[in-house]
Amino acid sequence: MKSDGADQDDRGAGPPRREEGPADLRLVPLAVAAWAAAAIAVGVAGWWTVAGVAVCLVGGGVLLMPAVARRFGGATRSGGADDGAGGTVGPAEALGTVGTGLRGASGSRWGATAFAGVLLCAAAGAASAGLHAADLRRGPVPVLAREYARAQLEVTVTSDPRLTRPRVRGSESVPVSVVLDGEVTRVERSDGTAHRTRAPVLLIVPPGEGRAEWLRLLPSTRLRVAARVTLPGDSGDPFAAVLKAGAGPPRIIGPPSTLQRTAGELRAGLRRATEGLDPDARALLPGLVVGDTSRIGPELRDAFVATDLTHLLAVSGSNLSVVLLLLVGRPGRAHLVERGGLAPRLGMSLRGTAVAGGALTLAFVVVCRPDPSVLRAAACGLVVLLAIATGRRRSLIPALAAAVLLLVLYDPWLARSYGFLLSVLATGALLTVAPRWSGALRRRGVPGGLSEALAASLAAQAVCAPVVVVFAARVSLVAIPANLLAELAVAPATVFGFAALAAAAVWMPAAEGLAWVAGWPAGWIARVARTGAALPGAEVSWPGGWWGGLALALLTALLVVAARRLPYRGPVAGLVVVLLLLAVVRPAPLTRWVTGWPPRGWVYAMCQVGQGDATVLAAGGDAAVVVDAGPDPVPVDRCLRDLGVRRVPLLVLTHFHADHVAGLPGVLRGRAVGAIQTTGLEEPPAQAAFVRRTAAAAGVPLIRAGLGERRRVGALEWSVLWPAEGGGAAGRGRPPGGSGGSGSGGSGGANDASVALLVRAAGGLTLLLLGDLEPPAQRDLLRAHPGLAPVDVLKVAHHGSAHQDPGLIRAVRPRLALVSTGRDNPYGHPSPRTVAALRDGGARVLRTDRDGAIAVVGAGPGLVAVPRGG
Repeated sequence: MKSDGADQDDRGAGPPRREEGPADLRLVPLAVAAWAAAAIAVGVAGWWTVAGVAVCLVGGGVLLMPAVARRFGGATRSGGADDGAGGTVGPAEALGTVGTGLRGASGSRWGATAFAGVLLCAAAGAASAGLHAADLRRGPVPVLAREYARAQLEVTVTSDPRLTRPRVRGSESVPVSVVLDGEVTRVERSDGTAHRTRAPVLLIVPPGEGRAEWLRLLPSTRLRVAARVTLPGDSGDPFAAVLKAGAGPPRIIGPPSTLQRTAGELRAGLRRATEGLDPDARALLPGLVVGDTSRIGPELRDAFVATDLTHLLAVSGSNLSVVLLLLVGRPGRAHLVERGGLAPRLGMSLRGTAVAGGALTLAFVVVCRPDPSVLRAAACGLVVLLAIATGRRRSLIPALAAAVLLLVLYDPWLARSYGFLLSVLATGALLTVAPRWSGALRRRGVPGGLSEALAASLAAQAVCAPVVVVFAARVSLVAIPANLLAELAVAPATVFGFAALAAAAVWMPAAEGLAWVAGWPAGWIARVARTGAALPGAEVSWPGGWWGGLALALLTALLVVAARRLPYRGPVAGLVVVLLLLAVVRPAPLTRWVTGWPPRGWVYAMCQVGQGDATVLAAGGDAAVVVDAGPDPVPVDRCLRDLGVRRVPLLVLTHFHADHVAGLPGVLRGRAVGAIQTTGLEEPPAQAAFVRRTAAAAGVPLIRAGLGERRRVGALEWSVLWPAEGGGAAGRGRPPGGSGGSGSGGSGGANDASVALLVRAAGGLTLLLLGDLEPPAQRDLLRAHPGLAPVDVLKVAHHGSAHQDPGLIRAVRPRLALVSTGRDNPYGHPSPRTVAALRDGGARVLRTDRDGAIAVVGAGPGLVAVPRGG
């Protein structure tokens, strides 16, 4: 339907000038009510949901009765002539009554009608969520889950398989498993009874033989699975149960559907076409085009997280908008006969253009998989596209609200999805806030294209950052410039990526050529993410949870008000930009002057890496010897950046427990590392293999620590006191395993094979670094070195556990005792008994869970420990 003045456009008179009124917000309260009700209902007991729905229906009915009575009375008096149906009130009139009430007119009649609409939509949202939740609790699968039983199940795959993220639990690295969504269609219990059912489940497959076959499964494939059935971790999870399958290849009993097989072949063709690209472009392009993130490693993902570019790692509404813009042309002309894009050049009518757009959207959903994230991307993308194409932004808020309402009613689990909330907020900001801010920037002389891009990034960040804080407890200071720079490459990467996807099914050389072209902008996006994440102040910590989000939202609102009302806004804005630039770049002298960290002349530093170890010995200039890497690459990388360490002549990994070696990529990131020195006992084998792989990929040699070995770097010198020949205590017959690196105690092979160092630093400062040695190995070390003298600094063994040798503590009598441990760790580290023993010996005890990172300065009488603050 054409807007006013469209007839003039059809005759070539040019586009009409329209003055848009205020935003139409009538459907927003209805969508919010359904959203909130669904979010509550999916996590509460069924009877509470029934009661809530009943209350909302009754309340809405009571509030609507006067309006309906008046409508009936008016129809009766008019004799039904208006509608030809005897005055009957249909659904359209009822919706019209609600819509009229939501116009915000004064008076109790309109307010009551509007509130009735809110209550009815809340009832609909709660009812949908309650029905979906009740469906999860019926049938044999929830019964088996409560019994923690094993069963034979037939499962239809409903998502692409994906790998879990590597993580550390205590001293162990949690194995990376294959995870996929499915629907159980048949259950066979151990007693032979069988049941037909339909229940959504989460299927987890442990590492082992057959992983490649699992990862190649396509949605709609039917499997027969022997698994243990367990309850979901949270009552709000959209699964009836979690299936923990055994290792081995999948047993396929039914092939995927033709549609899914075709989509899978297209996705596989894109992967083949990108094989020859640079690693980052090869990993990113399939994710940018069709949401295939199987090649994206933890480091690249962490870079996108730090720069708030994660929306580019998965399918988003912008992907669809870019493709459809090729069809409808530049902004504001899709409703005209003289419209742009490919459609008029192909001779397509307006109706044909709409049909083609719908077909492209359907193809987009099929190829990218019709899961909730893709559906929300399609909905938000179409809404944004409609705004861009028609130029009528006032009518887009109702369209967005209607899309939210329909999506929540269709899939109530979206109501608890942070991704869905971020998508809606970003889309709403682009429709409402960004145009106003863009106009304000243009009035201040900012060019049109730059003003629109800057306003879009500012608006999206302003509304999304408080939500990100809720679950991430951090704020990215580089998000806006990173998004601006990445946005330059999104459109060409997406267009040429989709072209490569289509060409791969016809002629692979053409697809490879198109992928090569798309690889340039995709590589640019990855470089923007990596460069932004590498900046010292890329992100800052912020209180998490809803209170932290509320605080950031209030601060953002205050900044927006101040930006509009402060005098001399130009100079103030320039000052703010300079301050932000300094906060991001963090020049070392300025950072030290402002924060006092790192203290000038530091000799030794203990990083705050959580429940693990990572310590640093200054070797002059920007060089340092690093001892252990902690459980996570991010905090050790940040610690070394804060200390200004760019060269690592030697990295010592005291033993192979994950809380000491899993952060190895963070030490290697952007630094020249001369060699990695390890213990002789490769226990546990998986973590030792991880170290070998990572070192080989970085081209860093591995060497073994030898008892009595002496080394020197600048003013720093040290000797290896342990392990003994043959791998220490464990090498002499003590059974391996034991407590593990972060466990509560006991003797264990890997711990007792830790490399222990006696270090002499500048000024005569002495340090004893014990790794995770347990009491038996500590006693053996003392017997092997009876002349061990008192030291200035002791790195307390095994995170300050209760298992310490009192004789060793008495022999070394440290002045400073430093403990590396995680806040609220489940092991009770450090042990109060150990802390008391150290203090009784005259030591000042500091711990990273309370004091934060710790630096040691000076020697002799001038010895000082400087905590950064927990």
